[in-house]
Amino acid sequence: MTISIAAAPPAPVPDQDSAPYWAALREHRVQLPACASCARRHFPPVPACPYCGNPETRWEEVPATGSIYSFITVHRAFDPAFAADVPYVIATVDLDAGARMVGRLTGVPAVGARVAPEFVDHGTWTELRFR
Repeated sequence: MTISIAAAPPAPVPDQDSAPYWAALREHRVQLPACASCARRHFPPVPACPYCGNPETRWEEVPATGSIYSFITVHRAFDPAFAADVPYVIATVDLDAGARMVGRLTGVPAVGARVAPEFVDHGTWTELRFR
């Protein structure tokens, strides 16, 4: 599912580690780094595998389906761009692909609930949310 929002939050600033992730989101795809040594996927993208320390990774396209591990409801906007959205839910999601991600959640939160990706286009960048 894709939705568009008029007032965009601050745009991310991709670095050399995260640029492939943001580029894939722009195409409504989810790619995660996977270690070339231990093969574990991880998020966020970092210079070396957080599990074994190997600096070599490959990017793999994954379905962003999974289950809610935890969530919080935000009642206070920490940036004026989010003021109209309060309250909103941020969830930690255990992806079926083997990594844990954090993102906004559309819908009623419940630990263990199944989620699917939702791509939100913001002019020059795309946000991954879960529903």
